[in-house]
Amino acid sequence: MNPLRHVAIIMDGNGRWGLKFKNSRNAGHKAGLKTVEKIIKVSIKKKIRFLTLYAFSTENWKRPKKEIKYLFNLLENFLLNRLEDLNKQDIKLKIIGKKNFSKKFNKLLNFSERKTSNNTTLQINLALNYGSKFELINAFKQISKKKIVVNEKNFSEFLQTRNIPDPDLLIRTGNTNRLSNFLLWQLAYSEIFFEKKLWPSFTERDYNKIIEKYKKIKRNFGKI
Repeated sequence: MNPLRHVAIIMDGNGRWGLKFKNSRNAGHKAGLKTVEKIIKVSIKKKIRFLTLYAFSTENWKRPKKEIKYLFNLLENFLLNRLEDLNKQDIKLKIIGKKNFSKKFNKLLNFSERKTSNNTTLQINLALNYGSKFELINAFKQISKKKIVVNEKNFSEFLQTRNIPDPDLLIRTGNTNRLSNFLLWQLAYSEIFFEKKLWPSFTERDYNKIIEKYKKIKRNFGKI
């Protein structure tokens, strides 16, 4: 059976779920946060070491300002109210993406990372204001300044996911079959599962089913 160290998830469908069941996109985002907590519990139980969650992309700034404000207020309240619990569960939080938010929010993100920096049971990489194209271009810029030989190993050291193994498994909910500028370099050999359910409807059982299917896949990595 395939080892599973790192799961990446594109949590798609919150807004659509909210409109369908609550007549409010924001209600979908709130419900999606509950799904995150369920998936964290399963990940710990399955002894998965890394969980990368696509929370907000560089393209998501095109959404209505009220919705963006609600999203960040939701995340801010979650960190303020649940950070201590995450720390007690031995969960490490790492932010990947451009931290060009308000001083107050940046301070909270930095504090959350420092507070949980020594935890080892599960590392949650929160992709926030993240875009893979920006990450790749930024890595090239850094390498050019160093004037070093470019190879796969060196290049990976300049990504925001350095020291993190590439995802073994990518799950995207919401019945959409694309990567949406997410971990384009890191997902080169990941097994990809596209799930029809919207993120708030995604259950522990759904997650466990995908994990079991993944473990039975023959992974060749270019070999026969």
